Amino acid sequence: MTAVELGLYALLLAAVAVVVWRRPVVALYVFVVGLALHNAVMAALYAAGVRGATLTAITAWKEIVLAVALLRVGRDAVAERRLPFRFGVADGLALAFAVVCVVYAFIPQSVLGGLAGRKAVALALRHDLVPVAAYFLGRSLVLSRVDLRRLGWALLGTAGLVAAVGLADVYLVPIGWWRTNGVVDYFHKHLGYDYHGTGENPRVAGLPENFVYNVGGDKPFLRRLVSTFLSPLASSYLFVVAIVGAAAIVRRRRTVVILLVALAAAGLLWTFSRSSLLAVAVGLVVLAAVQRRPAALVAAVAVVAVTIGWAHLFPRIAPTGNWTAADLRYQHSLAAAHPGASTSPTAANESSLGEHWRSLRDGIRTVVHHPQGYGLGNVGQTASRTGTPLKAGESNYTELGAEVGILGAALFAGWCVALLVGLVRAGRDDRWAAALAGAFAAILALAIQTDVIGDPWVAYCVWLLGGALVLKRSAGTWPQERLAEVAAPR
Repeated sequence: MTAVELGLYALLLAAVAVVVWRRPVVALYVFVVGLALHNAVMAALYAAGVRGATLTAITAWKEIVLAVALLRVGRDAVAERRLPFRFGVADGLALAFAVVCVVYAFIPQSVLGGLAGRKAVALALRHDLVPVAAYFLGRSLVLSRVDLRRLGWALLGTAGLVAAVGLADVYLVPIGWWRTNGVVDYFHKHLGYDYHGTGENPRVAGLPENFVYNVGGDKPFLRRLVSTFLSPLASSYLFVVAIVGAAAIVRRRRTVVILLVALAAAGLLWTFSRSSLLAVAVGLVVLAAVQRRPAALVAAVAVVAVTIGWAHLFPRIAPTGNWTAADLRYQHSLAAAHPGASTSPTAANESSLGEHWRSLRDGIRTVVHHPQGYGLGNVGQTASRTGTPLKAGESNYTELGAEVGILGAALFAGWCVALLVGLVRAGRDDRWAAALAGAFAAILALAIQTDVIGDPWVAYCVWLLGGALVLKRSAGTWPQERLAEVAAPR
C-alpha cells in the first residue's frame, strides 16, 4: 500500500512541479490554498493508515514546491546574467539573517550551552529559513494585475471556506469526534507534540490545549474554531490577513467581498483570539496611514470596541463541550499548582494572557543574560517537538534571540522593519502593497507574543507576498517587457 500511496503522491506532486516550473507565480496560489488545508489532510492520511517516513515525505510537498520555484527563477537569473530585482537594504538583512542561522547550525551545542540534537537543529533551520526563501522567491516574481486580482480572490475565498468549515464544526461536530479521529495521534505520535488538552488519558495524549477555552472549575469548556488548520491561532492568522487585505479588492463585486469578509470576521471571532482581533486594528491603522483612509481608522476603533465586547459576550453564546473524568483530574492538578489564576477572559490575571506575558518576560531575560544564544533547536515548537529543554517560547523575537543570539534577532527584526517600510512606500501608489503593508504590520505585532513563522501559511504566503509587492519599488533591472506589465494601471 505504501508504494501505491507514494506513487500517487509523486504523480500529483510532479504535475504541480511542472506547472510551477513553467510559471513560478503558481506557487503562490498553491501555498495560499494548499497550506490552509495541509494539517487537516495530513491528519486524515494518518488516520487512514499513512504513517512514518511515507507521511513525512508527503508533508514535504511545500518545501519541494518552494524549491522548484526558486530553482526556476534562479535558472532565469543565470541565463539573463542579472538578478531579477535590485538588491536593497531589506535583501541584505534577509541574507545576513540566513547566513547567521546557517552558521549557528554548525556550531556545536556544547559551545553555546544548548542541548538540541541533530533533528531539532534541522527542524529549527527549516523554521528560520523558510520565510527567507519565500521572500526571495517573491522578490523574483512579477505579479501582473490579473495575478493580483486572482490572488486576492483566492485569499478571500480560502478564508471564507476555512471560516465556514470551522463554524459548522463547532456547532455540528461533537468534541468526542475530535478526540478519536486521529488528530491526537497525528500531533503526538507523528509530529512529536505532548499536548494535554481534552481527551487525555493515561494511555494517550490529548488534543492541543487551545482547541477549547477553559472557563474554570468543572464547568463545560467553550469550543473554539480550529477548522482545517487544526488550530484557532493559525486559523486566525489567515483571517487577519484576509480581512485587512480585502481593502485591495473591495472595488470589485463589493457584495461578494463584503460577504466573504463577514464570514472571515465571524471565523476570527469564533477563534476567540483577542490578540488577533487587536492585530486587525493595527493593520487597519497602518492602512489608514499609508493611503490616508479615514474609514480604515474608524474601522480600527470599531474593531477594538468589538474585541472588548466580544470578550464578555463569547462565553455566554459559545458552543460548549464537557470535560472527561481524566481531564478534570488534570485541571484540578493545574489549579492547585497555580493558585489565584483567573479563567475570566476579561480579568487582568487571566491565565492565558498571563502565560503569554510571562513567556515574553522570561524570553527577554534569557536573551539579556545569554546574548550569544543557545543554538538552533532550543526554543519554541522545535524544542517542544523534540523533547529539548525549552530556553524561550511564544514570541518570535525572543525565540530567535535565545536561539541565534541578539545579532540574529536584530537582523530578523531589522529585515522585517525594512520590508514593512518598503511596503508602506510602495503602498502610497499601489493599493495591493498598501493592503499587504497593513496585514504585514498585523503579523509583526502578533509575533511579539507568538511564533507566527511557525505557522507554514504565514511563513510561506505572507513573506512571499511581501517580497513580490515590495519589488515594484525597485524594478530598475527588470527587462523592459516586465516593466511594462507592472506599470499597467491597477
